[in-house]
Amino acid sequence: MRFFEDLKVGQRRDIGSFTFTAEDIKRFAAQFDPQPFHLDEEAGRNSLFGGLAASGWHVGSVCMKLLVADNQRLAQLARERGEEIAVGGPSPGFRELRWLRPVLAGDTISFAGEIESLRASSSRPEWGIIQSRNIGTNQRGELAFSFLASAFVPRRNNG
Repeated sequence: MRFFEDLKVGQRRDIGSFTFTAEDIKRFAAQFDPQPFHLDEEAGRNSLFGGLAASGWHVGSVCMKLLVADNQRLAQLARERGEEIAVGGPSPGFRELRWLRPVLAGDTISFAGEIESLRASSSRPEWGIIQSRNIGTNQRGELAFSFLASAFVPRRNNG
């Protein structure tokens, strides 16, 4: 996590990649999205997806896991440099969630975010609000997943 003042519109952040295995897809689906095309290879092949497809919620959950892990990595690097650690605030939500291409068993999705806007919070001067377009691209370079996230980011010296 970075402080509000350290962020710039257009700044891009690669947050990691994940390969969706058939086992991962079925495990997630069995617990959270038990539709046939997420649970069974044959049903997936006979569906609009043409193969065992990861739940969109699975793709979004992996993106969140990688975002958190990258924030922890950045905090550790700052700690090692002796810098003050920026602790992020909650998210007031997201918009424009899109599952643009199916994520099939064996696909590797690379996730990244790009800052689209920054503004100071009018009601909480110690916080800024960031909007970031988060995306997932498959191994063929095709955009598979996208959403616009908002989050509170601490301001250095409480604004």
